Amino acid sequence: MDKEKEDYLKAQAKEIRKMTIEEIGTLGTGHIGGAMSIVDLLALLYFHRMKVDPLNPRWEERDQLVVSKGHSGPAVYAALALKGFFPRDWLTTLNKGGTSLPSHCDRNKTPGIDMTTGSLGQGFSAAIGIALGLQMDKKTQTVYAVIGDGESNEGQIWEGALFAAYHKLSNLVAFTDYNKQQLDGFTKDILDMGDIAAKWNAFGWFTQKVNGHDIAALDSAIEKALAEKERPSMIIMDTIKGKGCNFAEGVEKNHSMAFDMEKAREAIAAL
Repeated sequence: MDKEKEDYLKAQAKEIRKMTIEEIGTLGTGHIGGAMSIVDLLALLYFHRMKVDPLNPRWEERDQLVVSKGHSGPAVYAALALKGFFPRDWLTTLNKGGTSLPSHCDRNKTPGIDMTTGSLGQGFSAAIGIALGLQMDKKTQTVYAVIGDGESNEGQIWEGALFAAYHKLSNLVAFTDYNKQQLDGFTKDILDMGDIAAKWNAFGWFTQKVNGHDIAALDSAIEKALAEKERPSMIIMDTIKGKGCNFAEGVEKNHSMAFDMEKAREAIAAL
């Protein structure tokens, strides 16, 4: 990736972060931690890697993204709005009555959302099913999926891992948001996953581990994943929960936080 493209994507990521903070601040509460940790990936996917059409969200030839950790919806919505899938002022309606932007991603409500998610583990299975269907139809699109490290405590994740490897779903590129925290605290204190990369390798996946906030490194990992033609790919993103939000980054109880627009504006100014 050249420097000009990298700088452009960093700028998009910063804008998505600002929009996400403002979006949740307008509501007064929301899943700030896990939304902020995947922003760099969202900028890379929507503004460089994924083949999508904001004017035709259901375009049959599009690449698809399933954010299985559906509580990261606010960041996904910000990315979609910035890309032009819907007006930016929709973000002020997050999780309010009559909104098209519920707390968790919903494909029936939001243009650009490819799968309804939020019940942890289930979105990953859906992504695998989409990839299998495309493979059976001899389609060339890529399915991207994002899971959490806390979500990886779910047995459904590992059932899916076995299934995808068995069917050689090389059109599936997944990411683990390895921010080392979950709703109730640090993952190591709740159910330590140990060496996650080794586990995915053992389950038959092409596995890489990168800095999840280094856009160029992420892009290089995706390039290698797309070149793999025999196995599904897992990219472990080493991330910081709440990244870029000065009152949430590095805080233990940052899964969901209450804050007002004054605090949001201060965080946006700090960016």
